[in-house]
Amino acid sequence: FHIGEREEKCIIEDIPSDTLVVGNYKVQRWDIHKHDFLESAPGLGMFVTVTSPTGEVLLSKLYGPQGTFSFTSYLSGEHIICFQSNSTRFAVIAGSKLRIHLDIRVGEHFLDESAIQAKDKVNEVNVRLEHLIEQIHHVTREQDYEREREEKFRKTSEETNSNILWWAIVQTLILLSVGIWQIKSLRDFFIAKKLV
Repeated sequence: FHIGEREEKCIIEDIPSDTLVVGNYKVQRWDIHKHDFLESAPGLGMFVTVTSPTGEVLLSKLYGPQGTFSFTSYLSGEHIICFQSNSTRFAVIAGSKLRIHLDIRVGEHFLDESAIQAKDKVNEVNVRLEHLIEQIHHVTREQDYEREREEKFRKTSEETNSNILWWAIVQTLILLSVGIWQIKSLRDFFIAKKLV
């Protein structure tokens, strides 16, 4: 994605609780003379801020033109990940565009292949088994989170349906009472005018 040099850009990620999130990014700066983005942006860094669903700041750190950040979610919900350059130029002068390449991996734990190759076969199987168990736990947490969201959505739907039913009953009672009142008023009017 592209941002201005002094602009802040935020991404919302829906993350289950107790989940590791790893993000890699690389910043490129627009070169006016070459009319292209430079591969590196020397001296340019990025402030990365991560906010939990309750508004608590989980991570707030300055990184270089490329870097890796990670955090663990303690609550399930929408986490906000914000990026802003550390450019010291004034907003009027800072008209340069930045391109950010971002890769966010949620809940993944990667095997270190070099460590596996150094071990013997028994240890390799053991490490792979631990990795599979970790992945199973991650899938279980994802399913629990989806179950929570589905239950919350079902409760909201049931409450909405109940409110609609009561509103329909109230509307019907109002219409019936207005109709009865109109009939009684007309009858009294006709009797008063001696038309009946």
